[in-house]
Amino acid sequence: MSVNTFGRLLRFTTWGESHGPAIGAIVDGCPPGLAIDESAIQPFLDARRPGQSKFTTQRQEPDQVRILSGVFEGKTTGTPISLLIENVDQRSKDYSDVAKAYRPGHADYAYDAKYGFRDYRGGGRSSARETASRVAAGGVARLVIPDVTILAYVSEIGGDAIDIANFDPAEIGKNPFFCPDAEAAKRWEKIVDDARLAGSSVGAVVECVASGVPAGWGAPLYGKLDADLAAAMMGINAVKGVEIGDGFAAARLTGEQNADPMHPGSNGPEFSANHAGGIAGGISTGQPVVVRVAFKPTSSILTPQPTINREGEATELFTKGRHDPCVGIRGVPVVEAMMALVLADHKLLHRGQCG
Repeated sequence: MSVNTFGRLLRFTTWGESHGPAIGAIVDGCPPGLAIDESAIQPFLDARRPGQSKFTTQRQEPDQVRILSGVFEGKTTGTPISLLIENVDQRSKDYSDVAKAYRPGHADYAYDAKYGFRDYRGGGRSSARETASRVAAGGVARLVIPDVTILAYVSEIGGDAIDIANFDPAEIGKNPFFCPDAEAAKRWEKIVDDARLAGSSVGAVVECVASGVPAGWGAPLYGKLDADLAAAMMGINAVKGVEIGDGFAAARLTGEQNADPMHPGSNGPEFSANHAGGIAGGISTGQPVVVRVAFKPTSSILTPQPTINREGEATELFTKGRHDPCVGIRGVPVVEAMMALVLADHKLLHRGQCG
């Protein structure tokens, strides 16, 4: 049984472990004739790359991607595209204690319960390191949807949210938090640094907006665009919640408050609100597609926590090594990648059925 593949027409499979020699992805179903080389993918990996500030893990990985197949003379051939990213800065010795006991909040026990065996070095496949493969695959997917613009940013860290009145897209690339609110970014420096110095961690919320998605992508009931987006985002390591549009806040509105009124426009209907997040009945409406993703605090922390060992005996454990004090920060390019992969898949599905 394979559970390492996602998508229907545009399918990708990730492989590799946090402390193995390499990680990567195979993207299958990409249309032929799209111009591509490593430079089309690398900027997205650079955004996710660790060690760029004191607010992320200090593991030093260049994350240089190599295309091994599926490309000839600078264009996709329609055959599987194989992407390779080498691991160069592993410190497996940091996990000697984790080999004997389970980190509370991490997947250690769950992996052991399922397989009876686990790769304890960095968590193996449960490590956020795996998400670099998704980002590489997402770089390929973006070529399939050139008219769609995808923008993600951190909207909340440690319970402290941005002020929408201060929203400035130009600020996102100017601070280490992918934050569109300069004032919030200043506050977050202290929040994340305090957690780091205390050997603890904090959670975050990442919001992602895809503009330029035409009406009609998605399918009723079992091929819903929002259902596939939710599955894609929940599949990211450390994600514990997903909202489409207003999400849970919609449950606190009345019908008239939650409606997205429509008016005649020169190029089709115009909407005066977007509570639905650009999706109705599982099908895109032509409005921006809005997804919100909640990342839990990093489970690998320096604060001792009560746990058990493999023999079921009580013990205490803290995690050595280099870890993100807020894993949601580097989740921004991962969320963008999963958005791109789902939208590209649904574009091809729509074309296949409707022409």
